[in-house]
Amino acid sequence: MAESNVGTVVRGGAAAGYRPSATLPFLAEFRRQASRRRTQLALGFMVLLPLIILIAFQFDSGNDDRNGRNEFSSLVDLATSGGLNFTLFSIFVSSSFLLVVVVALFCGDTVASEASWGSLRYLLAVPVPRARLLTVKLVVALVYSALALVLLFGTALLAGTLRYGWSPLRSQVAAELAPGEGLVRLLAVLGYLAVVLLVVAGLAFLLSVTTDAALGAVGGAVLLWILSSILDQITALGGLRAFLPTHYSSAWLGLLSTPVQTDDVVRGAISAIAYATLFWGLAFWRFTRKDVTS
Repeated sequence: MAESNVGTVVRGGAAAGYRPSATLPFLAEFRRQASRRRTQLALGFMVLLPLIILIAFQFDSGNDDRNGRNEFSSLVDLATSGGLNFTLFSIFVSSSFLLVVVVALFCGDTVASEASWGSLRYLLAVPVPRARLLTVKLVVALVYSALALVLLFGTALLAGTLRYGWSPLRSQVAAELAPGEGLVRLLAVLGYLAVVLLVVAGLAFLLSVTTDAALGAVGGAVLLWILSSILDQITALGGLRAFLPTHYSSAWLGLLSTPVQTDDVVRGAISAIAYATLFWGLAFWRFTRKDVTS
């Protein structure tokens, strides 16, 4: 009789009624991360950046030195010619560094911060299965990363349109595009950037489960991305550069050309997904075998 009672309480070594899928709900983790100061500041800055750029344009004296301007100078010149062009400029100035930092912050801080606070072992003692803990934290980090992109895009489009009007999209690599088509092109650019930034998300997440220092995980991911960008500029590497995760990071310019150039976009998307999958796989492999003491 006693054995029967125990059988109703214990099921395969777990307490009756225990469901791993019910632990650490997504919404609970989402709200928890939303209450953190770094989340609020990062998302808030995504809203403020287009407004700061807009204000900065009001101080344009019209006597800027154009010498030495790079091949993307038309983005600066045309940024004030319409809301779509202002949005394109905001994306351009943010894509190479700021967005990398924000994504690295969300994905690199998520596990390492728990370890640094000493709360990670308590989460696992609830018990939350390690794979589920990582899955929920990764999904929440990716959602906030995507939200940051959307906030930057939406704020720039709204502020730019209100200030400069709804005009055709213009750039150095494309003929003038009607506003409707221009908006679709910009959405495609945003989507491609989201895919490329998965590499940063994967690398930061891998470092997050490897170290207890959140700053090390975030900074390490950003530094490795910068290193890859530097190596990509060394032409002596030849075809090896195509295997660098940053090699196709600027392929989104092809989405603005006439006609649209998608060859590098496809290669970049495949490369980014492959790298991200590898990094996430290593993160799960490492964490499920790691001795968590903090």
